[in-house]
Formats: sequence, C-alpha cells, structure tokens
Amino acid sequence: MGRIVAIDYGQKRTGLAVTDELKIIATGLTTVRTVDLMDFLKEYVKKNNVECFVVGEPKQMNNTPSESAVYIEPFVKALRTGFPAIAVARMDERFTSIMATRTIREAGLKKKDRQDKALVDTVSATIILQSYMEAAR
Repeated sequence: MGRIVAIDYGQKRTGLAVTDELKIIATGLTTVRTVDLMDFLKEYVKKNNVECFVVGEPKQMNNTPSESAVYIEPFVKALRTGFPAIAVARMDERFTSIMATRTIREAGLKKKDRQDKALVDTVSATIILQSYMEAAR
C-alpha cells in the first residue's frame, strides 16, 4: 500500500502532509520553498511508496476558481507529467488557512510560533489531506 501526499501549493512556500502506509493517519510532513518542490517530491517518491498526490484546489465562495488557480494549474500539469504512475486528485482548500491558524492557536503555541507561516502551510496541507480521506470513506 502507498501513501497519499497532500500539497498546499503557494507561490513562495508549499505545505506538505502525508498519510501512513495504511492511510489511517494524516500527518504534517514539512514546508518547502515552492521553487524546490519538484526536487523534494522526486526524492520523497524515491524513498516512499506514494500512490496519490492531493493538491489543494483554491475556490471562491461561489465555487469558481480563485485568482491563485492560475499558479496552481501549471504545477498540477507538471506533477502529472513528472509522476505519470501516481494519481493526482484535487481537494477544495477553502478556509484551510483559517482552520490551520485556529488549530495552531488552540494547541496553545506561543504567539511567535503561531506567526510561523511555514507551520500554517503544513497544517493546511494536513487539513486538506484529512478532508480528502474523509471524503474517500
């Protein structure tokens, strides 16, 4: 069985989360600079059995693509080309940053830690992954 990797794609940083091999638990993996993302994923796939990438799909309240979709679509195309044997799924990512910030605050982290945007990106990817797993059940 393979892992599922969730990707919260951003122009500067990208948050990543991953399941265990049994696909029971979603865990934050890391945040990488977006320019280094494909290289990171190539190395990760060499060391881990990945069966699916789940990429956050930014939408507006009326369910139309948000402005940031123009940056994500070329990445999704490159992901499909670079990893043809791995499925690529999309998951609505509306409110994930807000939910991530709230989750971090409720975890009791200090204000300085709560302002760590890389942490917010990783937690957002975890929320995207959890949502995907729940929808798949």
